Amino acid sequence: MALPTKTPPAAVGVPNGPHAGFVVAIASLGFFLITLDISIVNVALARIQTELGGGTVGQQWIIDGYTLMFAALLLFAGNLSDRIGAKRALVLGVAVFAVTSAACAFAPSSTLLIAARFAQGAGAAVILPASMALVREAFPDPARRARALGVWAVGGAVAALVGQPLGGLLTTYDWRWVFSINLPVCAAMIFFLGLVAMSPTRPAPFDWAGQVLAVVGLSTLVYGLIDGGHLGFGTPPVVAALAVALISLAGFVLVQTRVQHPMMPLGLFRARGFRLALPVGFTFMVGNYGNVFVVSLFLQQELGLSPLHAGLVFLPSAFFAIAANLASGPITNRFGARVPVVAGLSAMVLGLVAVLVTAPVGNPALVAICIIPIGAGGALAMPSVTGVVLEGVPGHQAGTASAVFNTFRQVGGAVAIAVFGALIADPDRVVAGMQLSLGIAAALLLLAAVSSVRIQPRADTPT
Repeated sequence: MALPTKTPPAAVGVPNGPHAGFVVAIASLGFFLITLDISIVNVALARIQTELGGGTVGQQWIIDGYTLMFAALLLFAGNLSDRIGAKRALVLGVAVFAVTSAACAFAPSSTLLIAARFAQGAGAAVILPASMALVREAFPDPARRARALGVWAVGGAVAALVGQPLGGLLTTYDWRWVFSINLPVCAAMIFFLGLVAMSPTRPAPFDWAGQVLAVVGLSTLVYGLIDGGHLGFGTPPVVAALAVALISLAGFVLVQTRVQHPMMPLGLFRARGFRLALPVGFTFMVGNYGNVFVVSLFLQQELGLSPLHAGLVFLPSAFFAIAANLASGPITNRFGARVPVVAGLSAMVLGLVAVLVTAPVGNPALVAICIIPIGAGGALAMPSVTGVVLEGVPGHQAGTASAVFNTFRQVGGAVAIAVFGALIADPDRVVAGMQLSLGIAAALLLLAAVSSVRIQPRADTPT
């Protein structure tokens, strides 16, 4: 008898849905946008602080406001896509993203910019699962769907390539262009979505208690970590925030054990591959987000580089990342997921340690060389980890498992910005703070690499 994870034979050879090419293009643009708006903002932070103020705390929230809502609403967004249909959900997500991008571009203060970034993250959370669902609908045939999802993933890879240098170029003229550039792309996406057939809707019971507790828990956790690094972890507001976070997150877990349709079914954690993949995703984002955040500020505040030149430092790493991304599939097919995951995480550790050791030299070219293993290693590891996520997970829970995995990833990024931002907040200790931050990231990635040795060694293990 076929396992639930198998594709029904009837799906094989079924022709593509109408306007399938438009679907792939639109979905890829969506993934490009939401990934770009993480990386493109980093090199603009110094200019934003100069114009709007807010200090290091403000810089942290400009990144974490987006990441936090992205993480907290991903599971809700997947449910919404089922309820109203992938096309309607994608139109809604793109419209929210466009309006909030305009709000970011015209924000007169750091407070309003941060508020707009929170709302922008909510739009991004809706776009991600809806774009994937639309591709699945347009390509019933599994082989063609796999190729289409590969094209969809290129959107994220291209965003990683152009994010830092494009952000530097636009910031050279005006940092507000970093957000304004989203508007014509969003308008084009909504226009072409008019050519796409309506998506089916499915009744999907929603876990409101779990969603509220997740948002409250994650928000207060990140707030406590950010303000704790600046005000002190013993101050009453920070203690209260962390206490609320602990209670809310514990309540979330309790609710998941009791509701009939939980956002995060705890049964997923019985799957060995799922358990192994979560810490890899979390620590990857700690290393990736943490590296880009602290190194971008180091290059501008400590070495005096312009936003454009700081962005160009990341360009070689991005090229190697695309090459590693393309190589990940063949390597996984040949050796299984364990080899690229362990090798990729180990390369990230090597790169982080290299930046840590050479930081006092203050040479941008040396920094550019040292961060190459970070980008390439992560790009090698992450596609393989995606397959590991679904190892042993029932087919009907594949979407939920992917959403939980991406939630853990985004939480890792948010925590990294919160903690590392506090460590580099003192202008007189930027280098020391960066070294400590990268050392923490390297240690976590090393632990994840060691744990990943337990991943199934070959991809052709019988299922």
